[in-house]
Amino acid sequence: MSSGSHYTVLARRFRPQAFDDVVGQEHVAQALRNAIRANRVAHAYLFTGARGVGKTSTARILAKALNCPHVKDGVPCNQCDVCEAVSAGDDVDVLEIDGASNRGIEDIRSLRANVRSMSMGGRFKLYIIDEVHMLTREAFNALLKTLEEPPAMVKFVFCTTEPNKVPDTILSRCQRFDFSAIGEESIGQRLREIAAAEGFEVEDDAIELVARRARGSMRDSQSLFDQLLAFSDGVVRAADVHRMLGTASDELLCSLFDAVSQHRPGEVLNLLESALNSGVQAGEMLDQCISYVRDMMVTLSGGATVALASVAGSLRPAVTEQATRLTLPNIMAGFQILSEAKGRMLRSTFARVLLEMALVQVALLEDLSAISGLLSGNLPALPAGAAAPAVTDTASAGDDEKKNDIEPATEEPNPPEDVTPAGPAFEFSPENQARLLAEVIDKAAFTLSTALKSVSAIAISGPNGLEIQVGDSYDFQRRVIEQHENRSAIQSIVERLTGIDPVITVKTVVSPAGEKPVTGPATAPAEASPRPVAAERRQDPPRVKGPARLRERKDVDPEQDAFVQQVVATFEARVVRVTDAPVRRGTVPENSEES
Repeated sequence: MSSGSHYTVLARRFRPQAFDDVVGQEHVAQALRNAIRANRVAHAYLFTGARGVGKTSTARILAKALNCPHVKDGVPCNQCDVCEAVSAGDDVDVLEIDGASNRGIEDIRSLRANVRSMSMGGRFKLYIIDEVHMLTREAFNALLKTLEEPPAMVKFVFCTTEPNKVPDTILSRCQRFDFSAIGEESIGQRLREIAAAEGFEVEDDAIELVARRARGSMRDSQSLFDQLLAFSDGVVRAADVHRMLGTASDELLCSLFDAVSQHRPGEVLNLLESALNSGVQAGEMLDQCISYVRDMMVTLSGGATVALASVAGSLRPAVTEQATRLTLPNIMAGFQILSEAKGRMLRSTFARVLLEMALVQVALLEDLSAISGLLSGNLPALPAGAAAPAVTDTASAGDDEKKNDIEPATEEPNPPEDVTPAGPAFEFSPENQARLLAEVIDKAAFTLSTALKSVSAIAISGPNGLEIQVGDSYDFQRRVIEQHENRSAIQSIVERLTGIDPVITVKTVVSPAGEKPVTGPATAPAEASPRPVAAERRQDPPRVKGPARLRERKDVDPEQDAFVQQVVATFEARVVRVTDAPVRRGTVPENSEES
């Protein structure tokens, strides 16, 4: 090629010239060829689809097939003067109109005036209106009558990317064809053919990156590929694609989200620093991160056949492993964080800061799936030696009532679990029911001990039957006790105390009308009774307005209770009253006290 010759871009030089050349639109090609063979060509067609998927090219091929004198089986010869003129856009019988610049009523009036004139050489006159949705409402109205009853030798082809903006009166007068997005494999195959024709050696990874970047548009892929061929020195590599686009490599993305999934924000920042210093653009990086989060959602949701949008398919196992560590609720939350950062980035000059803040925020996400477990009663295990179960109403104290010198109360550590007593502590019999309940409460973990203190009584029956009775106003505590791990813990404690492996059942008992629920064992042995409280604490505290279901705890001494003292010391507060935790709405008897 001489220095003065004109260069034609790839998208024009490799434009489809026959129906079979239109990649990914076989359903449209077959329908149009059959219509030509059967002489059933409609007077108006509407081609819809994303940019660069072959709408205008298909319209030109249809024009050639209708006017080519050597057409065979609906396929133009592409060698005669008519085919060459249509391909070059010089045929007087094929008029291509830009709907964006010829959108007024005067332009449509001029079109209506020319419709009646005969074709110059071909069988048909074709009007191809691109971006037809840009026409004004008045222009559409002026076109209606002509579109419905055009002369026999006139055909209309409307192309648009936004069919929702075309009036229904126009849609109803056209045969509509929806052009689908082109698959990455089809785009890659076409790019390999172009590379071979142009004499370039292109790595498969580079072609895959370009096809993925095109997002279903053949024209976009060819324009990008044209730029890439000019950028390279004869051999096109994946690194050239990333350097030209300002994107990060697949390996870097995988390493970045490996650090995110393991909650290492420091490593995330270090990787970002290295990527941005090597030429990666913050906006492109954020787009890649959003696509990567989408891929993690796809793999974790079981979309094994869904193509990945951010990295090569060979990295799917690594993406799946990271998604498993991060969990689906965190992935969905991460997508929201990154999407919000993308919206802010469009209006801000601090692109790098927004990217760093968003990724660190995702890396610091805790296990959001635990929230649903808490709502269903799956309380996490708390450290041994935590305070007794109680909800403490506190009020801010004055300077004279602050107790800054109170140290958090500590309890004596429980004896090691691996120390096995010489024999059972007492007999598994009905006479020892109250003692057994008190011992189980004392030895159970904090969460289970909290729930067991709402048990009204236990009943021993048969050789190993143990029935735990819970009032109907303690539905939450009952569900905690019924959890498998808590049942196993009770069985283990009872077996150590009595030598009997019990069969445990949990029964809900209805509280008598007007009777307050019992907050502990009905009868407790002298050694298991709560410690005496100070005289001033024995008096009934002033009534505080609050929910009727909060029952005051008489068995908790605020001055001796470690949990209460911890709350007082933490919040610098004073104790107003100590109550049970509120129960779920709908579980309190109808005759319960109202506030």
